[in-house]
Amino acid sequence: MKVLHALNSRAVEFKALPPLSLYIHIPWCVKKCPYCDFNSHEMKPALGQSKPILSQSKHAEEGIPDALERQYVAALVRDLEIALPQIWGRKVYTVFFGGGTPSLLSGGAVAEILRQVRMLLPLSSDAEITLEANPGTVEAEKFSAYRDAGVNRLSMGIQSFSDEYLKGLGRIHTGMDARNAIGIAMRHFDNVNLDLMYALPHQTLTEALQDVKEALDFSPQHLSCYHLTLEPNTLFYNNPPGLPDDDASADMQQAIEALLCEHGYRHYETSAFAKEKKRSRHNLNYWNFGDYLGLGAGAHSKLSFPGRVIRQMRYKQPKAYMEQALLGTAVQMENEVRRAELPFEFMMNALRLNEGFDVALFQERTGVSLLSIQRELLEAERRGLLKRDHRRIAPTLLGQRFLNELLGIFLADEH
Repeated sequence: MKVLHALNSRAVEFKALPPLSLYIHIPWCVKKCPYCDFNSHEMKPALGQSKPILSQSKHAEEGIPDALERQYVAALVRDLEIALPQIWGRKVYTVFFGGGTPSLLSGGAVAEILRQVRMLLPLSSDAEITLEANPGTVEAEKFSAYRDAGVNRLSMGIQSFSDEYLKGLGRIHTGMDARNAIGIAMRHFDNVNLDLMYALPHQTLTEALQDVKEALDFSPQHLSCYHLTLEPNTLFYNNPPGLPDDDASADMQQAIEALLCEHGYRHYETSAFAKEKKRSRHNLNYWNFGDYLGLGAGAHSKLSFPGRVIRQMRYKQPKAYMEQALLGTAVQMENEVRRAELPFEFMMNALRLNEGFDVALFQERTGVSLLSIQRELLEAERRGLLKRDHRRIAPTLLGQRFLNELLGIFLADEH
């Protein structure tokens, strides 16, 4: 394991450690989407096979091959066992299966992973347990098995209901697949999130709103509406499609926000909208600068200890991860976060929340006094990007629209 050491001029001081979440990464997809910069890998044909291991048929029913699934689950369990001393005695409040495409896992694999988690960790009795699902890889039997395993929240990667735009995004499902999958999900779960994207290549305002209206017909508990961005190391970045301009994209964003507000969804984070008491507890822990242990290929962790905060990254390639995890060395890189960097890292998360954060939370989660960033807070206020009183600090509407400019004020001074 490569370890990067960073000496802090003074140790951080925690009165209590932040809440802890567990993230489990499933790295495989049927097909890599051209806009995706996550650590996801298309399943390759096994030796002697002429077709992909995962069929790209309507529902990709084959899933992950049994032997590979068992090997990966064993690696996850071993990874967790080795990580236990770093989180010993700490309760886990949320679990999130992300990817990749977690719905390629069998119900039995999800059940075994969660069984091991319950055996090894003090999992909260009301823990939120989320699994991401792709409409092209779901069946009613799988959803029933996920629910029986303990999953109580499903996040569906819909993106659009338009076959034209789905094809342009490289998705394997159709609009009808999406509608059918949502119907199945709503029958099995009482907490469902739908992911949508807007500002798609050549998309109009009317078309963007139509996708949101179709999603509203199902009355999901949560909606995530993401602006399509061109991320480095993606096919779209290297071969940019024709995207709506900034003004058109801003009109879409504002119209979507207004429509969802009319239907009773609270816009609580940059891209997140929820019905009453249905905010994503797992993501809120990220945005409130809580701790999380990441298991799986390429998973990241942020863990606090008395006097310091560390970040970790697991091996990214699935084969390397499985080999290293079984050897007890799944962590490829670990570094201590410099004390001077903690305020920016906190703000980078907490200022995504439209309602901001409680003043006391800053010191609770960073171990650093709020007085250390008074100059930056004053500058953000002067520019009209931030508002605060003795209880809360929050971005203004202008700060929400120009979040990167707001965050730049809190970048650590290297001198």
